[in-house]
Amino acid sequence: MLNAIQYLDYHQEGFPSPDYALADPDGLLAVGGDLAPARLVDAYRHGIFPWFNPGDPILWWCPKQRAVFTPAEIHLSRSTRRVARKFDYHYSVNQAFEQVINACAAPRGDDAGTWISPAMIQAYQQLHQLGHAHSLEIWQDQQLVGGIYGISVGGVFCGESMFHSQTGASKLALYLLGQHCQQLGAELIDAQIDNPHLRSLGATMISRHHFLEQVHALRDAPIAWANWQQARVACNV
Repeated sequence: MLNAIQYLDYHQEGFPSPDYALADPDGLLAVGGDLAPARLVDAYRHGIFPWFNPGDPILWWCPKQRAVFTPAEIHLSRSTRRVARKFDYHYSVNQAFEQVINACAAPRGDDAGTWISPAMIQAYQQLHQLGHAHSLEIWQDQQLVGGIYGISVGGVFCGESMFHSQTGASKLALYLLGQHCQQLGAELIDAQIDNPHLRSLGATMISRHHFLEQVHALRDAPIAWANWQQARVACNV
């Protein structure tokens, strides 16, 4: 059977098997549906994520190769440690989700981030209120200078986007996310689609089959994400 895109409607539950994802464009699995919390959670539990431009139909993806981080293997360079100490960076967890996602959605010099539409922002804010979406924030004095946000699925953290407005802040956010994942017992950070920046931060590529095996094994792990909170503290790196 040839792979073909499945069209979802508002009443249809579930997704087709990722085995039916297209080879070109790589990983496109389904079109349509909505961004309701239940559908989004179901998508991430099956290794699927939405990614589409504002004004386009909702597109659902599960690419052939997946960029991932192992929390224990995320390291911080000496230069980033020096920067963090020099500028007295502090961090917090789940204290400024709306600010982080809006900063990630803001236009950048490389045009990245603009796919995070108002509809996406609203949907992920709902997930945050329900305890499924989380943010880690980097602060310099009272200013938010970096951060990362994503979705928790048992022992997997599905990273969505990160930003920085000061040197090293996004690298520091990723490192601290890895540290917290280890403390919580989460074993995998999904970075979705490969790119040179993720590779420079230490992301590795694994096959869709291997990734889905890990998601299925970890998605029901009893991780206390709902209680994951941290008031602003010094980074101490």
